[in-house]
Amino acid sequence: MLSVELHAHSALSYDGRDPVELLLEQAAAVGLDAIAITDHDEIDASLEAADLAPEYGLVGVPGTEITSAAGHVLALGVEELIPAGLSFDETLDRIRGQGGIAVVPHPFQTSRHGVAPHVSREQLASADAIEVYNSRLLTGRANRRAERFAAARGLPMTAGSDAHISEMVGQAVTEVVADERSLDAVLDAIAAGRTSVVGSRTPWHISFRQAAGGAKRRLRRGFADFL
Repeated sequence: MLSVELHAHSALSYDGRDPVELLLEQAAAVGLDAIAITDHDEIDASLEAADLAPEYGLVGVPGTEITSAAGHVLALGVEELIPAGLSFDETLDRIRGQGGIAVVPHPFQTSRHGVAPHVSREQLASADAIEVYNSRLLTGRANRRAERFAAARGLPMTAGSDAHISEMVGQAVTEVVADERSLDAVLDAIAAGRTSVVGSRTPWHISFRQAAGGAKRRLRRGFADFL
């Protein structure tokens, strides 16, 4: 059984704060086996983290969180950036074309670019896995909807902290039953549904701090682009 963080953001994300080294340190400190850095429409920090991960005793999972036309999709196991703005179906095709797996995060959280309002249930069910526990929750209703959806269709389930600061890495993890401690074994286990989810709510004051910090960073970057 391996404990894997599948949804975390570094400073390369527009709303992230910390360099990959801090995220890796936190992952090792809380006893994780593997981690994916999934920055918004960026991949360089994730590739760096995947290279550095063995130094921290971790398996590195390269990936990104893609902003498709329908909403967010996690691409795990990819090493080339997939463009934002493609259709949901094309995004999934591009991920699989690189040998990766497509996980839909927070599908029923509309305010956070969940895809469910914009795709059919058949399209949503075509993903390789559904994130059924996202640590950044208010009531938990959207998580429960995602779990019911995945369970009713026999889809693999994942969890993720959706950390935007290093302290929250490992707040929610996916436990996978893998034959060995390797990237391919982790991805194969997720795709086969040999997963269980473990997590707890990100404290509200930290969620607020993450959101406020992200808003400030977006403003700073927007101002810099304007200049």
